[in-house]
Amino acid sequence: MKCAIVTGGSRGIGRAICIKLAEEKNYHILINYASNETAANETLAKVKELGATGEILKFDVGNTEETQAVLTEWQENNPDAVVEVIVNNAGITRDGLFMWMQKEDWNSVINTSLDGFFNVTNFFIQKLLRNKYGRIINMVSVSGVKGTAGQTNYSAAKGALVGATKALAQEVAKRNVTVNAVAPGFIKTDMTQEFNEEELKAMIPANRFGEAEEVADLVAFLASRKSSYITGEVININGGIYS
Repeated sequence: MKCAIVTGGSRGIGRAICIKLAEEKNYHILINYASNETAANETLAKVKELGATGEILKFDVGNTEETQAVLTEWQENNPDAVVEVIVNNAGITRDGLFMWMQKEDWNSVINTSLDGFFNVTNFFIQKLLRNKYGRIINMVSVSGVKGTAGQTNYSAAKGALVGATKALAQEVAKRNVTVNAVAPGFIKTDMTQEFNEEELKAMIPANRFGEAEEVADLVAFLASRKSSYITGEVININGGIYS
């Protein structure tokens, strides 16, 4: 059984990625979520509607012990399963000016994006290398590439993930494992629903927010065999806001 794991897969861009991978029917989809079980089950239902298979896995990617425990149990219960695709999508924001930022708002954002990448990828990396095939896709952000005021913590987390992407790509390329980052701009999701879309559209050359499905199309390409000579890249998908 060949599998793809999508962290933070219950909603928004994560859900769109699960659905897009399900459409291609190459993988059993592992939908990770931290708290919203209803949303995770809705995503699973959509995956199954498309004729693909999947399951939900509840763990907080930023919690090393919990991630290890859940993934170890899953692997023991599915000894023949091979995870070929890892999409590190889980992320949270705790926006605010740095001068007033609380340490927990710094830590929680860094832990989810950066420790989340480490905990999930590190669990599977040796198996990918043994199998001599893998696709690792890290969801970063325009904030991690250009920096965004009011998001010093999020920009730091995503910027660090950009560096990790480039370094790991060089370590594993010989084994046919690619590592790339996708950096969305303003995408219509729960995370951006508080934003003033009319006001922000004026800053975006494409004059609109992106759709989660558009990001998912890019991720699905990077998760496929078609992208085998692309690695260590950060691909911006932002309507020209930062190019």
